[in-house]
Amino acid sequence: MLGYIIRRVLQAILITIGVTLIVFILLHVIPGGGVARNILGPRANAAQIAQFNHENGLDQPLPLQYLTYLWQLIHGNFGFSYKLNQSVSSLLVQYLPKTLLLLGLSYIVAIVIAIPLGIYQAVRRNKPDDYIFTGASFVLYSMPVFWLGIILIVLFSFVLHWFPAEGPQGAFVTDDLGQLSSLVLPVATLSLVTIASFSRYMRSSTLENMVQDYTRTARAKGASNSRVLFVHVLRNAMIPILTLIGLSVGYVFSGALITEALFNYPGIGYIFWNATLTTDYPIILGVIVVTGFATVLGSLMADVMYAIADPRVRYRRA
Repeated sequence: MLGYIIRRVLQAILITIGVTLIVFILLHVIPGGGVARNILGPRANAAQIAQFNHENGLDQPLPLQYLTYLWQLIHGNFGFSYKLNQSVSSLLVQYLPKTLLLLGLSYIVAIVIAIPLGIYQAVRRNKPDDYIFTGASFVLYSMPVFWLGIILIVLFSFVLHWFPAEGPQGAFVTDDLGQLSSLVLPVATLSLVTIASFSRYMRSSTLENMVQDYTRTARAKGASNSRVLFVHVLRNAMIPILTLIGLSVGYVFSGALITEALFNYPGIGYIFWNATLTTDYPIILGVIVVTGFATVLGSLMADVMYAIADPRVRYRRA
């Protein structure tokens, strides 16, 4: 078990280094004359650009620049936003907890609803209610996040007047907890798409396990349907869901960027959107790095959870 986790951690480190290398390359192919020109503006002369490049090490060989960039990332230095006159690290510290709150709530809601829904559909397979939920899942899963958010805003904010059209506007996470009604629509936007995905996988996994030999053996021994379903089938049916939860971190994280901009929710998605509009490249690249780290971490978590839930995985892959 320990050897399996060590191998997965080493692979995650290599992938993370690859992510940083891609971001470093993006930093040097910025359109408009390079980093110095974009930060100093079109009126900067050659001497000012040369001085900026020297002060920031941009006149060094590319391998040395990358090692310096990697060393700065290890120490939490993601760059400096000259347009906001603030380090990207301080912005991430300020806004990332709000994004994590949004992601955490959406995951909790999705898991609590999707798993029972998938089991219910498996038990009621090929019945009218199964067809209804299947159709709704296909619609939600194929719908873009921004479009789903707009529909929820129009329906529940402008038509029914049940919830605010924008997310909580507090500066800290504790302020958001005092405005739970403002979190309903952003959380619902992320949760509905995730529920559609998770419930479909849960339904398929439950149906697959319901016809296995161990299920027939349990029924032959006189176990009730509920005992077979919740004691024997559920544990094995949850294994693919554990993998899906970890692998979907990057997808949900990227969806949160759009959701925050749509609901004017001040998380890292919101500052990423504003940075895109103002071409604030240090913030853009910093958020890309964080999103890449989240994706790699989610994949690592999926591998570890899969190995814990099913010991056959680590032995087979060994």
